[in-house]
Amino acid sequence: MALLEVRDLSVVFRRKRARPFTAVDAVSFDVEPGRTVGLVGESGSGKSVTALAIMGLLPRRGAEVSGSVRFEDTDLLTLSDRQLRDRRGRDLGMVFQDPLSSLNPVISVGLQIAEVLERHRGMSRKQAMTEATDLLNRVGIPDPNRRLSEYPHQLSGGMRQRALIAIALACRPRLLIADEPTTALDVTIQAQILALLAELVRDTGTALIMITHDLGVVAGLCDEVNVMYGGRIVERAERHALFAAARHPYTHGLLASIPRLDAPRGEKLVPIKGSVADNLPWANACAFAPRCPNALDRCREVAPALEPDNGGMLRCHNPVGPMTAVNQGEGVR
Repeated sequence: MALLEVRDLSVVFRRKRARPFTAVDAVSFDVEPGRTVGLVGESGSGKSVTALAIMGLLPRRGAEVSGSVRFEDTDLLTLSDRQLRDRRGRDLGMVFQDPLSSLNPVISVGLQIAEVLERHRGMSRKQAMTEATDLLNRVGIPDPNRRLSEYPHQLSGGMRQRALIAIALACRPRLLIADEPTTALDVTIQAQILALLAELVRDTGTALIMITHDLGVVAGLCDEVNVMYGGRIVERAERHALFAAARHPYTHGLLASIPRLDAPRGEKLVPIKGSVADNLPWANACAFAPRCPNALDRCREVAPALEPDNGGMLRCHNPVGPMTAVNQGEGVR
């Protein structure tokens, strides 16, 4: 059974004298214990806003959240701020995208980990600092006893990211959301952090939501992939099926833009034309139509529904043919 069930989650931002902006539009997906579900897409596709809505971290003013987010038998959207604070850290953990801005710059790393343990596990300060040392050691930070007294600016980017993961893991949450945890890190540190997350899911049965724009991360970590565009899921598939035969033109474009080791020297990448801002409202069209090489007149007149397709889900009037997708995708499996 699913640990987390997201149903028709929508987020609308409202400002005075400005048109309402829908950042997330009727998104639904499930996450089971011990599984990793990916949310993939360009910046501005609604991935991070989806995560913040699940965690209850969006502002009460200016952000209108609807739908349901059921964690076991509880709809998180109906909880008060106090009830959410009891859940966050204990049952729900999140690794944020930018560790330098996420960590408090005037509090030592050790105290930032210890306060989570004191708040949710009832430990004394001495017990919490001992546990914090073990957590830093577990995430691979060298000389953890010394690092406890250091401040975030004294750590490297990789160490700060590991410290964030240590804070998220402190209470052994059953659901962990990782929002682009490898951004701005070199490839060696990226590999170590991804291996750490994979070990966590495997050893503890934690459910993991991985938010990323890097399909290489998806290929090595996720069990199921949800591709988002314009605030909606446009394709859902098991990892191997997605890379072997991507069906949505947007997913196909993301795959085609990845450098391939077997490509001839000098071969140019195939980017997706335009930008995320070049879209149409989902209410009466496909948002991706202005950038889509497969667009039909119908795509600009009728919004496609998310429907079953080859064991997954697809939102498209004119998908990429399976044979073409296999030929384009086999270099990145």
